Amino acid sequence: MIEEIESPGAARTDREQDQAGHRGWSPPTGAPTTLVLVRHGVTKHTAAKKFSGGLGGDNPPLSEEGLAQARAAADWLAGLGDRVDTVVASPVRRTRETAEVVADALGLPVEVEPGFAEMEFGDWDGLTFAEVAEQDPEGLDAWLGSLDVPPPGGESFREVERRVLGGLDRVLEQHPGRTVVVVSHVTPIKTLVAHTMGAPLDAVFRMELSPASVSVVSFYPDDKVPGGVRGSMRLYNTLPPGNGATLDPGRW
Repeated sequence: MIEEIESPGAARTDREQDQAGHRGWSPPTGAPTTLVLVRHGVTKHTAAKKFSGGLGGDNPPLSEEGLAQARAAADWLAGLGDRVDTVVASPVRRTRETAEVVADALGLPVEVEPGFAEMEFGDWDGLTFAEVAEQDPEGLDAWLGSLDVPPPGGESFREVERRVLGGLDRVLEQHPGRTVVVVSHVTPIKTLVAHTMGAPLDAVFRMELSPASVSVVSFYPDDKVPGGVRGSMRLYNTLPPGNGATLDPGRW
């Protein structure tokens, strides 16, 4: 990870520093709210590379492999101990099952946040990309060509973004200055990462996210930016090393 450094532009004017909000990669002052983002373990749909959405689809459970992945992630996160306020999960079965394993390792309850559920894929749920391309090529082209177009009976990326950021607002309000483990899905986690980085939403198409991987984002109070918080990317798409080590909070 890149360590915090001072900007080489030491001669910048006060106005330029005000516009930047902070210098270089140094975060604003104030206690951040940190989200440890965990993708759920694999299911039968994950293994078959099928569209698998939220509560509106097949809603499969974790497979045995997925449970093992959840346990590995939980063991790695166990070292966070009392730094974690709570474990938040989407209401979808595979995320709740993953969250329960993680929460048990941390000795915490699981809270449900509907905002962090996976995109609804509507008529495409349970189909592979190739099957959708064959059965609904026009719909697939439209979906891939616009963030505002949903799959038939599903949600668009913009709709998911609004829902996910609503969930983020609630977590930031309820757990200021604390660390929260959020167990979610590919689309919501990528959306949160893009938002943290101030990247356009279509950046989600340029990210890979492995099952049961861990990413970390922090949000610092900052009255110089819209919304009053500034995001900071700390860790992305990291898998437990599998050697009995625990995640070191000092890494972020």
